[in-house]
Amino acid sequence: MIDKLEMLIALAREQHFGHAAAACGVSQPALSNAVKQLEGSFGVELVQRGARFKGFTPEGERVLEWARRIVGDARVMYQEIEALKHGLFGHIRIGVIPTALPMVATLTNPYLANYPNVRFAIFSQSSNEILTRLNNLELDAGLTYLDNEPLGQLITVPLYQEDYRLLISSGSPFGKRKTITWAELGRVPLCLLTTDMQNRRIIDGLLHKAKAEVIPTLETNSPTVLHSHVGTGALATIMSAKAAAAMRFPPKVREIPIINPAVKYSVGLVVPKRDPLPPPLEALVRDAKKFFSKQR
Repeated sequence: MIDKLEMLIALAREQHFGHAAAACGVSQPALSNAVKQLEGSFGVELVQRGARFKGFTPEGERVLEWARRIVGDARVMYQEIEALKHGLFGHIRIGVIPTALPMVATLTNPYLANYPNVRFAIFSQSSNEILTRLNNLELDAGLTYLDNEPLGQLITVPLYQEDYRLLISSGSPFGKRKTITWAELGRVPLCLLTTDMQNRRIIDGLLHKAKAEVIPTLETNSPTVLHSHVGTGALATIMSAKAAAAMRFPPKVREIPIINPAVKYSVGLVVPKRDPLPPPLEALVRDAKKFFSKQR
């Protein structure tokens, strides 16, 4: 039953019978047969059939919810038994919003020092991608914003707060300022993250409230690209103080606090709400709480 539910989850993720079969390492007929067997067990159609995948029926959507819960719990069971036999080990997949990437090591390095048999895979993702992949069991945890857009049923652990700075060359017209307002940023040539990033949506919202008309000169989904362009002095960007400190801009780049309003947004660890948690995740949540207590 578990393997059939895994195939159903893969079909929901891939939205294509052939791609889902490849992801599960089976033939397309084998995957289709597994879905039909599930339908026979429940006595209802789960998938809307046609020349190609069209989606799930209402009954299929409900079965899919249970499939994610059952498969997730089964994985926890196996990991817990393995941990009892061999000690804490495993593989933790974490999706991280780009602005939090410089902060990941502050969480993973102490963890690995205590649990050297655990491996990490870190993926740079938008906040929406993180939530989708957590729901599809493709990620085990995420580092994302906690208080700006709905998260759903997740365990959340605050890690730090973003407060925003203008990163600009000291030789620029605003380069000698002690502070700058959101309204004034309309007169600064900016490079920003793309609009699929929640950081950008936060910044756009603040600029809109300040009635600042901003059309970025450059957009990217990579903080590294922002760093390279700001480092030349040609463009400026808006970045959290912690991210800016971790990225180590050249001395000629100044960090100017942005005011009116001076705002903060929480970034933290999110994991699926499950009891019990897989042992490696339980330890990660515990370490994250210790990290946050030291930041206060």
